Amino acid sequence: MPYSYSPDYYLNRELSLLKFNRRVLAQAEDDNQPLLERLKFLCIVSSNLDEFFEVRVAYLKENIRLNTNIVGPDGLSAKQQLQLVSAEAHDLVARQYRILRDVVLPSLSAENIQFLRRTTWNEPQKAWVREFFFRELMPVLTPIGLDPSHPFPRVLNKSLNFVVELEGKDAFGRESRIAIVQAPRILPRFIQLPREISGVEYGFVFLSSILHAHVGELFNGMQVHGCYQFRVTRDTDLQVDEEEIKNLRTALQGELAQRQFGNTVRLEVADGCPSHIQDFLLQQFELEVSDLYVVDGPVNLVRLMQVPDKVDRPDLKFRPFVSGEPEAIRNAPDLFAAIRRGDILLHHPFQSFAPVIDFLQEAAIDPNVVAIKMTVYRTGTDSVLMEALIAAARAGKEVTVVVELMARFDEETNINWAARLEEVGAHVVYGVVGYKTHAKMLLVVRREYDRLRRYVHLGTGNYHPRTAKLYTDFGLLTCNEDITADVNDVFVQLTGLGHASQLTRLWQAPFTLYDKLAAAVRNEIRIAKAGRPAAIIAKMNSLIEPQTIDLLYEASQAGVKIHLIIRGICGLLPGVPGLSDNISVRSIIGRFLEHTRIYYFLNDRNEDVYLASADWMHRNLFGRIEIAFPVLDPKAKKRVIREGLRPYLVDNTQAWEMNGEGHYRRKTSRGAKTRSAQLSLMNELAEKT
Repeated sequence: MPYSYSPDYYLNRELSLLKFNRRVLAQAEDDNQPLLERLKFLCIVSSNLDEFFEVRVAYLKENIRLNTNIVGPDGLSAKQQLQLVSAEAHDLVARQYRILRDVVLPSLSAENIQFLRRTTWNEPQKAWVREFFFRELMPVLTPIGLDPSHPFPRVLNKSLNFVVELEGKDAFGRESRIAIVQAPRILPRFIQLPREISGVEYGFVFLSSILHAHVGELFNGMQVHGCYQFRVTRDTDLQVDEEEIKNLRTALQGELAQRQFGNTVRLEVADGCPSHIQDFLLQQFELEVSDLYVVDGPVNLVRLMQVPDKVDRPDLKFRPFVSGEPEAIRNAPDLFAAIRRGDILLHHPFQSFAPVIDFLQEAAIDPNVVAIKMTVYRTGTDSVLMEALIAAARAGKEVTVVVELMARFDEETNINWAARLEEVGAHVVYGVVGYKTHAKMLLVVRREYDRLRRYVHLGTGNYHPRTAKLYTDFGLLTCNEDITADVNDVFVQLTGLGHASQLTRLWQAPFTLYDKLAAAVRNEIRIAKAGRPAAIIAKMNSLIEPQTIDLLYEASQAGVKIHLIIRGICGLLPGVPGLSDNISVRSIIGRFLEHTRIYYFLNDRNEDVYLASADWMHRNLFGRIEIAFPVLDPKAKKRVIREGLRPYLVDNTQAWEMNGEGHYRRKTSRGAKTRSAQLSLMNELAEKT
């Protein structure tokens, strides 16, 4: 499709995502952060990069393989993108491991938290490790010597493996120079030694170090010349044609087992691995040299995320806090009565997710509740919310659950919940073929006197109690008749057939969300051209939809003041003279993952505020079931502006601002009062401890 502006004015999605990870990595470099949290940020970068390769790099490689010639608004082909991505990712990974080696590990060691290197083990440590190897590792390891009857094994996605160089003949006279040892996933990737053995308060050894030290025990009578750890990342896209299958759940169950064996997209090896072994592995996995990442440390840093849980050092972690509760429901004996008195806004994690759980649990046991409807995108393997739905169905209530089976990496969890819900008589549907159901909606129908009243919870985040403690999100509990009627109509669309209803208050993708959004932007343009103040503030995860970017450029040229708070990917270039002079872009990276989606339009000082499940991406606006809902209650609206927008616009601690060349610079207070949005919200909303 033709685009309105030069490719120079659209930033590349993949490179923007890698820049986001650079901002996350900067948290690990920041000595103002608690030390164990800095280690966590290093691990988060690794986790993010894993998904980036599994999804985005795999997508680019597939486009190159199919020769699709798809070119985005930035003018880059898949091949050009992959070259740029490879250079940026290699530099990012090298920097990540330098921080681990030169900063984080030495700092941990100074705090008596040490990873003991194999070359430094004393005799008691060697003896302890040897005993551990024979007791815990040897029984579960299966070495595979490569020969004509033992070809290179299928290696699981992101698993830890070792390639071993050998010399000699085995008991059957076979001569194999290469063997592969796969570390079972059940094994921990680091092991804590007793304090009296390690000599420090917290002493750990890597699983790889233990195996390196004793790999010869697996090859009796042969000489080991080298042992080198490696890890491959694979394409995890599930090959399911939703339009061609009769049962999506059955088809997905068949595909999930193959996810671990998709096409390889990345090879990681430790820096001691010689070039001929690197070449051998690249050949086995059909990868190029550009797909090879040689790292100075463990090939999987994600598993180190568990280290802080093993270390009882509160002084090296974020200070704990207890999420608060809104005054409207504090000690309220009847949550439904509290909602009837007025809309209740919840701001997570600064305020507790417990009221959402209470809302569903009360509905499940309330004899006056006759029906419950809910969307499920990500909820976790152990969910009190799903258990409440099961209890409600068992109690004879009409329970309808729209389960999104295609929620990436949560497919298996959602399949299991769907099966359990069906077993107790709940109506389980899987949304609409070709459109992921990403909207966050919970509807309760309650008989009150001579009428049925609807109550709803709508949110910007998932129904996942654990991530509600880590992600910033808003939730709204309301019985507003327009909003609840709209929510009911959306559920009817999802479970039945027929034309899309005309909704009164909600903006719904893929039908009206983009058109309503565009109309709101054009309204600000009209107001600005009339000489009156016009402003847009938007906060979300990602902004890359080209039509939306074009509209914002047009609004900027008309004089609309636009402030964008975009955590991750941003395809818009701010501050370009004559194009985007009136647009600012900032990203907040802190203790919590910024996940809230807020759309604000000044609208002649009426201040229209919408909360949403959707980012401004093509998939959200046109390819998913999404909703944006207005905050109508005046007090709740003021809170969204006061808590969700203003602190983020003045943050000079965790904020990064993009310049007109697409580069981010971290804001500093420079002698002014230090302002941190997340810290101020914790101080304002959390319970005092």
